[in-house]
Amino acid sequence: MRGKTSAGVLVALAFLIPAAPAVAQVEPSGLDQACQTADRKVFKDLRTIVTTIDLDTATDTEVRLRANQIMAAARAESLPVLPTVMQQRLDGTADDLRAFLKTDLRSAWLTDLRVSVLRTLTDAGENVQAAAKKALDAGTIDDFLTYLNDGLYAARALDCAAQPTSSPSATPSASASVTPVATASTGPSASSTASTGPSASSTASTGAGASGGEDGEGDGLPVTGAATGTVAGIGGALLLLGGAGYLIGRRRRSRFVA
Repeated sequence: MRGKTSAGVLVALAFLIPAAPAVAQVEPSGLDQACQTADRKVFKDLRTIVTTIDLDTATDTEVRLRANQIMAAARAESLPVLPTVMQQRLDGTADDLRAFLKTDLRSAWLTDLRVSVLRTLTDAGENVQAAAKKALDAGTIDDFLTYLNDGLYAARALDCAAQPTSSPSATPSASASVTPVATASTGPSASSTASTGPSASSTASTGAGASGGEDGEGDGLPVTGAATGTVAGIGGALLLLGGAGYLIGRRRRSRFVA
């Protein structure tokens, strides 16, 4: 009865122990893929969990406790392989679990770390790509952990700092676009002002005509055209009437003398 109770307590502690450091430790902040400040995703060194016991002499309960701690950390870090494999070993015998922790744990974990490094290359900048390539070329657990916990965020900060800012460049372009429009809008008013010139010149010509009419020399000009013909006709008729009267009077005088 005491053995079952102790095993249950150890299994519960397996889930509580990985969570305790996360509560006590404040994770450092860094930049995410969108260059926004966010908490870093910390990848734990799972080797320290296994090395705290001697796998050859540890009890089955102690081995299962370490296995549950490793699986909890692998799930928190979203590792693709280790959580499934670890669950399969926990469902098997104690000897299979012990053998896996001795020999196969590192290879499965190394694969997960490599995949985690490759995930960071999505939409990555030049500095992140260079740092990830360096870690992949080295290919060790220590290089992968150093990149995922520190190198990634240092390289991403350089890439974000090199990105051009869009807000300062937008302001000059807006002001430049407003200036030509304002200048063009003043053009028609200037042309309309210029169009008033002819009216001024016509007024000036009218003024010149008025000043000519005020001179005394305007009345002494000869009258020509239709008025001249009328006067000539009246004068001719008067001459004819005068000649006829002269002839009639002379004829009467001659008769009176005879």
